[in-house]
Amino acid sequence: MKTLIKIIIISGLILSIRTVNAQTINWASLNEGSKHIVNANFGLEYGVIYGLGYGYQINSRLFPIVVKLEYSFPSGNKIFDDFKTKIGGQIRWIEYHGFQFSTKIHGVFRRYENDFARLVNFGSDMSGIVGYYRHKWFVAGEVGFDKAIVTQFKHSKAYKEQYPGVVDGWYEPATGGNFYYGLQAGFSFRKQDIYIKAGKILTQDFKTTPMVPIYGQLGFNIKF
Repeated sequence: MKTLIKIIIISGLILSIRTVNAQTINWASLNEGSKHIVNANFGLEYGVIYGLGYGYQINSRLFPIVVKLEYSFPSGNKIFDDFKTKIGGQIRWIEYHGFQFSTKIHGVFRRYENDFARLVNFGSDMSGIVGYYRHKWFVAGEVGFDKAIVTQFKHSKAYKEQYPGVVDGWYEPATGGNFYYGLQAGFSFRKQDIYIKAGKILTQDFKTTPMVPIYGQLGFNIKF
């Protein structure tokens, strides 16, 4: 039974580390006068997720860079008990007649709680994006991996009463990760973007699938 409960806890963490809440950029519509990008989004990640983000464009003629800060939380009665924050950036490496390739890397800090434990986790999220970008529209594909690297377990009082030998603290090795892949598309007008993306999620062992193995997101950017 103890092993079963621990599996439930870790499974809850894995379900919580999905990575839809990431700002999507139309590189062709960015210009030197649009340094700041503010983002709002909502989507499906084992439930309804809301997100906010901010990006800052760094001038670079060869390799444009956007540094980012993102925050997301699930809908529910306690909207701030679970959350995920990401900090990192996206860099465009290749541009050829509208075809572009970029990569994203983020550090991730997230919190998840259920009846058995509160989990606080540090991890990473990396992905590659290739697509065709025009000033007013774009379409692209993305493949990525979100990894929970180190996790702190704080077990509930009820769990400790049932299993008095349990120990709170930081646990390694990494407790889980998800691969994801999907498509994204959007339209740009004036200094705004509206985009949609959807795809599939696989656990890192390729043997199990999440309860809801798909993701989707609708987002809106304002650039100034």
